[in-house]
Amino acid sequence: MDTIHSFTPVWVILTSSVAALLIALLGRWPNLRESCIFVAAVIKLGLLLSLAPGVLDGDLYEFEVMELLPNVSLAFRVDALGLLFALVSVSLWIPTTIFSMGLLRPLKSHAQTRFFFCFAIAISSAVGVAFSANLFTLFLFYEALSLSTYPLVTHHQDDDAIKGGRKYLTYLLGTSVALALPAMIIVYQKTGSLDFANGGVFADGTSTTLLVVLLVMFLFGFAKAGLMPFHTWLPGAMVAPAPVSALLHAVAVVKVGVFSIIRVLTGIFGVDLLANTPSLSTIVCVLAGITLIVASLIALTQDNIKSRLAYSTIGQLSYIILGIGLATKSGIAGATLHIPMHAFGKITLFLCAGAIYQACGAKCISQMHGMGRKIPLTMTAFFIGSLCVIGLPPTGGFVSKWYLLTGSLNSGQQWAFAVFLTSSLLNAAYFLPFVYKAFFSSPSDEAKWESAKEPPLLTVVPALITAMGCVLLFFFSGKLYQFADKFVELYVSK
Repeated sequence: MDTIHSFTPVWVILTSSVAALLIALLGRWPNLRESCIFVAAVIKLGLLLSLAPGVLDGDLYEFEVMELLPNVSLAFRVDALGLLFALVSVSLWIPTTIFSMGLLRPLKSHAQTRFFFCFAIAISSAVGVAFSANLFTLFLFYEALSLSTYPLVTHHQDDDAIKGGRKYLTYLLGTSVALALPAMIIVYQKTGSLDFANGGVFADGTSTTLLVVLLVMFLFGFAKAGLMPFHTWLPGAMVAPAPVSALLHAVAVVKVGVFSIIRVLTGIFGVDLLANTPSLSTIVCVLAGITLIVASLIALTQDNIKSRLAYSTIGQLSYIILGIGLATKSGIAGATLHIPMHAFGKITLFLCAGAIYQACGAKCISQMHGMGRKIPLTMTAFFIGSLCVIGLPPTGGFVSKWYLLTGSLNSGQQWAFAVFLTSSLLNAAYFLPFVYKAFFSSPSDEAKWESAKEPPLLTVVPALITAMGCVLLFFFSGKLYQFADKFVELYVSK
């Protein structure tokens, strides 16, 4: 394994930030404004793909911008996990932008330039988190993401949007400042370092009580991960426009939360410490397991489509945390793979929810009976996204859940195996009847059914693209597994 000093990670982060400035300057010319986004996304993807061969060979790309305190610097490092997350975030930026154009332009929505500007800054922040070499850098970009997405959550600027945005910032900034920041300071005071290291940073003999306290502070401090009881910001943020819910609450924001927890568990505590200290592993697994089951049960009760998707997301995020908490190779590999698999599945569902509203004005599942016959392309995409989230072939979700189930058996924690299976059954229970009724039931709202028609291409095509991605991830899962395997190889010693 070689460490390569390279400025490329910084260029990747800056690309969408430069695009954001151009978007602000070109606001009066919508076609030029949106063209900047596509050009930036292509450049960003090209730079990321240029790093892939080296990363898959085991190389690490590093760059230190500046040292602020002894062993505390603004620094970047690209490994397999970070590159995989960045590739997912940037690639899904493209269909979401197309969808946004198809949704916002016909409605002549206000503040479209601000919308796309904040979107670009959010993508830069997400990639900044992905490439962070230490807790300090990760924390800076984590907070930048919270601030840049607030205008997106409150885009409609009505009472519900303001209320949802207030809860959004209160939870995300409040927990990070009150819990994650003090925990970070304590780690630095005890170890003299905030760098992510294979094997963690704590010395042998560190108090188990201190480790438990720090673990809980980090788990709840990174509230973007949606662990209960710090989860209610996510359903509240569903007041945002559909493309915001799609990318930020299926990919960028929520995945940054679980990504941050993965970094802490593998790079600060260390997988060996988790495996050899049962109290630590148990806390992670129990909190994730409870969230996983309870969120799935709540999702069953939701009639609003976006609310059901929001609680589904809360549960699916805990799949990733539980997989890491198992501290086994296959469990960590499954958690890593579940990042792209769930991202493609859930973004498809959110895009479809927006397309459904545009097609017939329906926001609730009870209004969707028979709609599948009127909007077959949209509902077919929804069906494929559902299969991916449930974990059924031929979609990528099957592969990640297979590794998670294997990891639970390898860890000797059969209860986790039961939790994964139970949750998957609940996933099927809250998605498949919805799809069945949409295609085979009699219309429940004749007025909406009569007026329903397939939405414009700019909104339905992105959902079909991401649905196709769900299937392609199944057939090309071996390529993604190479990233998971390199990450496991770096951080798991046995």
